[in-house]
Amino acid sequence: MNPGGATTIVSSAHALDTAVENLLDASLTPLLDEEFIAVMREVETSMRKLEAVKHRFVTETCTRSLAARAGSASPIKFLEQTLRLSHADAVSRVNAAKQLSPQPALGGDLEPELAYVAEAQRAGDISVDHVRRITQVLKRIPCAADPGQKDLAQDVLTTYARTGSPDKLLDLGEVILANIDPDGTLTQDKDRERMRGLTLGRKRADGMSPLIGEITEPLREILEPLLAKFARPGMCNPADPHSPKVADRTLDRQKLKAASERDNRSPAQRNHDALLAVLRFQLDRPKLGSHRGLPVEAIITMRVEDLERGAGIATTATGGTLTIPQALELAAGTRPLLVVLNKAGLPLYLGRGRDRLATPAQRLALIASDKGCTRPGCSAPASLAAAHHVTGWAEGGPTDIDNLTLACDGCHAMIHDGPGGWKTIVMGEDTQFPGRTGWIAPPHIDPTGTPQVNHLHHTGELMAGALNEIRARERSHRERRRAWLDARKTTPTRE
Repeated sequence: MNPGGATTIVSSAHALDTAVENLLDASLTPLLDEEFIAVMREVETSMRKLEAVKHRFVTETCTRSLAARAGSASPIKFLEQTLRLSHADAVSRVNAAKQLSPQPALGGDLEPELAYVAEAQRAGDISVDHVRRITQVLKRIPCAADPGQKDLAQDVLTTYARTGSPDKLLDLGEVILANIDPDGTLTQDKDRERMRGLTLGRKRADGMSPLIGEITEPLREILEPLLAKFARPGMCNPADPHSPKVADRTLDRQKLKAASERDNRSPAQRNHDALLAVLRFQLDRPKLGSHRGLPVEAIITMRVEDLERGAGIATTATGGTLTIPQALELAAGTRPLLVVLNKAGLPLYLGRGRDRLATPAQRLALIASDKGCTRPGCSAPASLAAAHHVTGWAEGGPTDIDNLTLACDGCHAMIHDGPGGWKTIVMGEDTQFPGRTGWIAPPHIDPTGTPQVNHLHHTGELMAGALNEIRARERSHRERRRAWLDARKTTPTRE
């Protein structure tokens, strides 16, 4: 790129920032309604065009191998770190760039995979939601379909999206798919395998979690008979202590009939309770082996004072929370590994200097204290983390509990001495979090090299930090107000 071109790009970015600042500060009141609507549409069009610019940035990031040069595991990780993106947003941007941005090649840039969609987005005619729904439809077109039909489907969907609502695209897609494969004969096993998946969403504040996905015929063949038996009215009802259970060797039909008459659950609720009962029964079996050195069982941590009063919150190794009654009920049903912390919240000291691998008891102590991966910003729960030596084993670090911490596989791989490598230390007694694991980020993330701890698994710390900031702002505001009042008292008033 020539210097003039570089200067143009930099000045354009500055001009964009200046324009946005002007829009943030300018009063909208003087605009007539028609002028306001026109400005709003123009800004929306510009924002849609910027999505195409973001695709170019992602493609350029991959072309320059910035992730490898910075020591990041992948372009996705590099974008997460450099732009402070969520993992889902970074994945979405990389996938979108592959489909909607010209790809560099030896003979020149190749046309985007979804050329019609990319053209409409570059013109500012369609939004991110339009693109998302179009790609959802195109993903379901069978691989055996004629390429011309795929291009036609993309063209029809994009043409509609230029003037229509994203909400109608999926309905239009169903019509298109029905025309492409009316009797389902084109859909093959590789299409079904490509579309399969189950996603367990984040737990909400009310304790519920969304579960969405599409399942293949083999999973349905297994799931349907299970639900047919254990989700029938009266079976596996958690609200009915006399309801027949999965563990019952023989089914008492009179007992089932009486339980069904008391059962007021919906079919969806019965399906949920049946799946929970079957999974609990399987977790109670010794056939599932171990995971990261521990049996495949529920691992529950609670404080002794909460146990004594029968109230409070218990945590699990997968990052979940339970009320104390729920935890005790689960403990009674599946023989989980239960860790009870003392009133200081400290695990037992466990030393094991001669062996490299942590013992199950040490992992239990780490689960109780760390609760998950200790790298700042990582939300991986303890069940997805391994025991990591803060001072490396090869460097003489012992396998003692005060030299061990939890790190998920992805974050564990980031600890090295090469470019982009992270480092771990034990925070000193003179710090705010003594004994905790401090992570030192590489220079492209934090040039100061300041050790940071992970607060995501310790929500109380986040709340305390937020309260401290609020109090500091209020204190500063009061001091400024007092100084202003004092200044007014000392300023002579005009006669």
